[in-house]
Amino acid sequence: MVFNPYVEKPIIAVTGSAGKTMVKTMVSAILRTRWIIFESNDYNNTTDKTKEHAEQISFIHRAAVLEYGMAYPGVITEHCRILRPNIGIITNVGLAHIGNFESKLENLAAAKSEIIHGMHPTGILIINADDPNAKLLSTQSFQGKLLKVGIKSGTDYRARHVIYTKQGMEFIVKFKGEEYTFMIPVLGRHNVINALFAIAVGNQLGFLPEELQNGLRDLKWPKHRLEDYHLKDDIMVIDDTVHAHPPAMKVALDVLEEIAKGKKIAILGSMPELGDRTDQDHEDVGRYAASKNLDFLYTYGNISVQIGHAAIEAGMSAENVKHITPLYRKVMHRELVQMIEPGTTILVKGASRLKMSDTVGFLCEYFQKDA
Repeated sequence: MVFNPYVEKPIIAVTGSAGKTMVKTMVSAILRTRWIIFESNDYNNTTDKTKEHAEQISFIHRAAVLEYGMAYPGVITEHCRILRPNIGIITNVGLAHIGNFESKLENLAAAKSEIIHGMHPTGILIINADDPNAKLLSTQSFQGKLLKVGIKSGTDYRARHVIYTKQGMEFIVKFKGEEYTFMIPVLGRHNVINALFAIAVGNQLGFLPEELQNGLRDLKWPKHRLEDYHLKDDIMVIDDTVHAHPPAMKVALDVLEEIAKGKKIAILGSMPELGDRTDQDHEDVGRYAASKNLDFLYTYGNISVQIGHAAIEAGMSAENVKHITPLYRKVMHRELVQMIEPGTTILVKGASRLKMSDTVGFLCEYFQKDA
């Protein structure tokens, strides 16, 4: 039987190595323009939480939007057994938790593909055409509607004319023969792709273009995800202190390069759970950082020292790279105060376990605008 969203309650499950919470938030923002929906709380994406969600979804909810997290094989299968989605979204296949999959990307992709096998067989599956690892997903046997979103690739929902603005990101999407302009109050081209997932869901469920536009324009995004703080003397802090894996590191550095008008400082934390790829991936991020014309690079944590070593080997001056462990956080803060000048932009990027949001808080308090 073909999934009919006008008859069956849409159960929308979002999985992927990065972007789950943002996509869930964006989908929910659009659907709330018309419906009462159930939305799981941010990061409540374990199978135990899915059991709770299955009991909490009631007749008043026209749809449910959930995250399906995964750190090991079989977890997404269990999510789907508890609550089978009829709309599945795979944001990307990155390197998060790859150490739990023998450090093999194909094993990780197979685990992500569990949502394809576990969802409604004739539902709607949406994937990221710009993700080169998406080709590893098991889409060949899927009997439902397969949709692709992207910026670079020919897709069902493609963003064009993507620009950074003071309010966030602006872009154009064409569907049903018409072009529509969208604005999202968050930074980064990757968030444009996240928005495309939400646009695809809303469009497939019959929402009007203006409902799609209004929902995304007015969304409330999760904290510590490329939040920008505008402080005195045109100083800006970019807070991205929830997750840390190589693609997310590179995206954050891209945003820093795009929006910084003056001095650029990056503080990059250690990346956990990379297994055998730990040294390789930290070095890769270091080389990428060196290509971004940074004025100074701090590496923070323990294994992040490899980022700095690779950045120096790739051409950054050793005088402009420094490694700091959490015990010396206050030393880094004192140095930052001396280093930051009017017009400086500081990126703080790392996993939540490193508590790098404390550095964001320090900078925002020290350089707060005068009342």
